Amino acid sequence: MHVVSVVGNSDAGKTTVVEALADRLDDRGSVGTIKHLTHDPDVDTDGKDTARHRAAGARETYGVVDGGDWFGTGVDLTLDDALDRLASRHDYAVVEGFSDSALPKVAVGDRDVAAPVLARAPTPSALDYDAVLDAIDALEPRHTLESLVADVTSSPHADRAGAIATFTGRVRARDESDDPETTHLEFEKYDGVAEDRMTAIREDLQARDGVLAVRMHHRTGVVEAGEDIVFVVVLAGHRREAFRTVEDGIDRLKDEVPLFKKEVTVDDEFWRHDRPDA
Repeated sequence: MHVVSVVGNSDAGKTTVVEALADRLDDRGSVGTIKHLTHDPDVDTDGKDTARHRAAGARETYGVVDGGDWFGTGVDLTLDDALDRLASRHDYAVVEGFSDSALPKVAVGDRDVAAPVLARAPTPSALDYDAVLDAIDALEPRHTLESLVADVTSSPHADRAGAIATFTGRVRARDESDDPETTHLEFEKYDGVAEDRMTAIREDLQARDGVLAVRMHHRTGVVEAGEDIVFVVVLAGHRREAFRTVEDGIDRLKDEVPLFKKEVTVDDEFWRHDRPDA
């Protein structure tokens, strides 16, 4: 799922841009939207806050309030939680607001916003929407375990599948109880080479007898302790092929894909290739 945020001052026309993007992206795939609410979540899903999003073509919407509340449920839901809910069901997510997030942004007006910014214009009508759409499609997609499982089960060969095996790697806070706590990891990739290598591994694994579909994804950037880092999903005719392929997939990804990891603990920070014994 490709994700973009539309940001600007309250009167800048953000919702107009969300409408325009949802309408155009709907021609390319399924769209979900998220709106940053600044008031109590006391509106329902048919209320004014997101009705314009849906009228433009969004098939699912969320409204998220600072602090984790969201309308319609009464349980905590962060921006990341909402995006993960959309990831298995949509090709695109358009977020209205969250100027300080790390999401790629389309900025309207002159408000200061956090990088990265895909495009900026003084008004909604001044945006080059064709260029914005191309920039969105060029973004690295957001994947979850659920979205990758949904992807393999949509395979045309799924009727021959008797097994789905998955691997999820996550950030552990420490190896031993007396180790300094790891707060987060930071991953960088060798652009182009990493993607090509992962594609080659996936195609090699997928060519095995009995293996019907393989999906792999490794996050980059900052990944906090307790969060998921990497996924391998295998659709196969039988469990033995599925299990073996998942194990080989994660081993080859770690050995062959050029990804660089910095570990940050409460006491220190270091790149793993500088500390091979760490």
